[in-house]
Amino acid sequence: MPSQPDILAVDGGNSKVDVALVAVDGTLLGAGRAGGASFAPDDDQQGCIGALLQAVRRARANAGMDTGGGPLARLGMLCLAGADLPVDDRRILRALRSLRLADDIVLHNDTFAVLRAGTERSWGVGVVCGAGMNCSAVAPNGRTVRFAAIGEVSGDEGGGGWLGTQAIRAAVRGHDGRDPHTVLEREVPAFYCVRSVVAVLERIQTGRTDEYPAELAPLVFRCAAAGDAVSQRLVDRQADEVVAMVASAVRRLHLMRRDVHVVLGGGLFHDTEGRFLARVEAGIRAVVPAAVIRPLHVPPVVGAALLGLDRLGAARGAQDRIRSSLVRERLVTSREE
Repeated sequence: MPSQPDILAVDGGNSKVDVALVAVDGTLLGAGRAGGASFAPDDDQQGCIGALLQAVRRARANAGMDTGGGPLARLGMLCLAGADLPVDDRRILRALRSLRLADDIVLHNDTFAVLRAGTERSWGVGVVCGAGMNCSAVAPNGRTVRFAAIGEVSGDEGGGGWLGTQAIRAAVRGHDGRDPHTVLEREVPAFYCVRSVVAVLERIQTGRTDEYPAELAPLVFRCAAAGDAVSQRLVDRQADEVVAMVASAVRRLHLMRRDVHVVLGGGLFHDTEGRFLARVEAGIRAVVPAAVIRPLHVPPVVGAALLGLDRLGAARGAQDRIRSSLVRERLVTSREE
């Protein structure tokens, strides 16, 4: 085992932080997972750094490495939710460099890890749709497209948080007669273990709930699958927003006539009923007929590792090696010693 890993690969999002220590030949030296860290400006930055460092410690222990000081790797390839605008990049890089995790630090939004993990190419479109939603795209010539993805002020809808909030809104408006009735009037209070939508609002207003709106997203999908028209419209709106982002990205990069790979990552794409994913695929192909839709089936940290290998000029065999070894089970079972 080398004394110093060549790559510290990190994928960080709302639900988890994954870390992999990788040699330039693609050997996985160690892996670790910790709780979520979005690195958004309004998030707990010290908590985010703490989660990142915990995942790093677990990866070091998993690799059998000591906890000595100094940079851990030659290259740190960190793909983090919250790195949305240039000002975010500068803020996060300042915090990362002070940690001295690697000799060289490269920061990307987490959508770039999803994109690289889901295709063998260096270009394409990557979408993350989990608690939040974002998209990035890279052209064959290296030109990139990013979205601000900071909420309504930047024209963004979508993600589990948005979907859950819309479910509460629909339940309230159905209950008071402003909108059509929906089973969400019954199911949302049941989720919060209260008897009425008014009680839900009281719990939210007084801060007496630990549940986040994103946790309601699976409920909306289940109600849509059961035939609730209001829930179906919400699921369709979410799908259409995915399509709108992808369509914008491919148009701006002039990829409409190409067989562009569109990689879909995040919890909302685990739609077992199929309505959501089918609408996304149909919408994308209406804009890019030759598009190859690729739901992501490997951990996004694989993409961060591959981006690191790309930057260091590693051979193709190194890419194959890390793809086969950096599996979800390795991350889940790793523990801090």
